[in-house]
Amino acid sequence: MVAPNLLGPTAERVPDVERIAVLRANALGDFIFLLPALDAVRAAYPESEIVLLGAPWHAKLWRDRPGPVDRVLVVPPAPGIRAPDLGEPESAMDDFLAAARKERFDLALQVHGGGANSNPVVAALGARVTAGLRAEDAPPLDRWLRYVYYQHEVIRYLEVAALVGAPATTIVPTLAVTDADRAEAAEVLGPVERPRVALHPGATDTRRRWPPERFAEVARELHGDGYEVLVTGTPAEQEVVDRVVAAAGVPVRPLVGALSLGGLAGCYAGCALVVSNDTGPLHLAAAVGTATVGVFWVGNLINTATPLRGRHRPISSWTVHCPVCGVDCTPGIYPHRPGDGECPHRDSFVTDIPTAEVTEAARELLTT
Repeated sequence: MVAPNLLGPTAERVPDVERIAVLRANALGDFIFLLPALDAVRAAYPESEIVLLGAPWHAKLWRDRPGPVDRVLVVPPAPGIRAPDLGEPESAMDDFLAAARKERFDLALQVHGGGANSNPVVAALGARVTAGLRAEDAPPLDRWLRYVYYQHEVIRYLEVAALVGAPATTIVPTLAVTDADRAEAAEVLGPVERPRVALHPGATDTRRRWPPERFAEVARELHGDGYEVLVTGTPAEQEVVDRVVAAAGVPVRPLVGALSLGGLAGCYAGCALVVSNDTGPLHLAAAVGTATVGVFWVGNLINTATPLRGRHRPISSWTVHCPVCGVDCTPGIYPHRPGDGECPHRDSFVTDIPTAEVTEAARELLTT
């Protein structure tokens, strides 16, 4: 029997479920988009244990944190699942799966890509019922949804939750900020003397990076408006943070590798606004309730930009030709991201977004 749902049909719930496995072992933003689906599963199966099969950072983030995840099992590095962390010892997937089968999962969800690599992992857990995404090159699960690249990620995973009788309860990702998060941020940042805003100029994919000099212009304007400006980044983003600081021409505060992920959540929760490229910290900021201005490429706008405008402003570049070779990066390319296919270049596709548009959006959010 199929029941009505805010987002479409909802299948029957699986009976007698004590333990649920959810495979999602990739990056921060990817996980933030999953949170509404986890909330739906929690509401549909309130007495069940939800076990995230994730990466080491998931285990750290969810330690003593309220939310829909009860426990994390760290999945070993494997092709199409996750890359190893620096210095992480090797471990065999076969050994992990043998141990995971002893958990006796009743239900296992695959929300880790199209399933070519992840569906076999979920199937090998030995759960009574499996459900999840399936691209054309992936083996089936008991209940599956066709993986089509262009779909908002939050809605994608909510549709997977509906496969197992879990209707949507929200479309807004929400991450609880703990006292420990706030205490860590306060220890690093010190007392608040002026309202704070944060800029995050990095992104793993260089094609999604707005130029550091543009971030510096935003920093200069917001500093002039009376805000303390923080510039956050990972250790791998030290150079881009340094460029923002050098070009700003006003006092800004770099924060590179100074905070844990929980501490960064606490930091953003204390900010009036976060301005960022389309990357994990942008979506983290929104999930802790902070207003955001995000810089997006048009293709990513479809998949990852929030549809809400009360506290969020996604600013899009509509560039579809490589800025170096001029190749049209939209037709016949899977998964239709700029620079994929025959084009080898990784230059930014978002440089045409004017500083004034970002600054105007920031000021509007800060004054409403």
